[in-house]
Amino acid sequence: MKEYKILIVEDEKQIARFVQLELMHEGYEVETVYDGREGLEKIKNNEYNLVILDVMLPSLNGMEVCRRVRAFSEVPIIMLTAKDSVIDKVTGLDIGADDYMTKPFAIEELLARIRAIKRKNSSKNNENKNEIMVNDLVMNLSTHEVKRGDQLIELTKREYDLLEYLMKNVDVVLNREQLLEVVWGYNYMGDTNVVDVYIRYLRSKIDEDFDVKLIHTVRGVGYVIKKHKNID
Repeated sequence: MKEYKILIVEDEKQIARFVQLELMHEGYEVETVYDGREGLEKIKNNEYNLVILDVMLPSLNGMEVCRRVRAFSEVPIIMLTAKDSVIDKVTGLDIGADDYMTKPFAIEELLARIRAIKRKNSSKNNENKNEIMVNDLVMNLSTHEVKRGDQLIELTKREYDLLEYLMKNVDVVLNREQLLEVVWGYNYMGDTNVVDVYIRYLRSKIDEDFDVKLIHTVRGVGYVIKKHKNID
């Protein structure tokens, strides 16, 4: 089967090792860290299919790790905790966890929940083949709907076409000539400053009301949409 990478962030080494061995026995590729901040850095710099995240961690607790991860990634997260109160579970789910398990737990139940998340994501991936995502900015290529977070963004056709090209080339700096050729067409004879004007339009709709800015100017070169990973 295709490797399914799981990161375990758990400071109780005996539990971490037990879970790691069971997951490896099931055919998963598993990495383990014992510290919240180290776990966050791992998630920022690597691609995982699932994170198993303990709540009580040194340096950075699991709730805070989850909150920060959700600023740049949709990787599924199962939270583990010794706390059995409803408020703790609600808090974990509200900040972005996909599932929540209370210690002690049966390994069979954890494996079943992992399988459930895999099925859910497989279905979601099939639905999202026509979507482009850069952080919390999502473009649906079928419906032409654009959202940032929960906010629906109304765009003109030209604005949409420009944003689509930028998003399809995330982290690539595009010059005005490239943007003109693709968005306005080879026969466009107008002023190249029209690109700057439409970039301003997009910024006012995409970035203005958000702390994290996605559209950036590279002086003397052009424009780029950047995917942000290191968001604290």
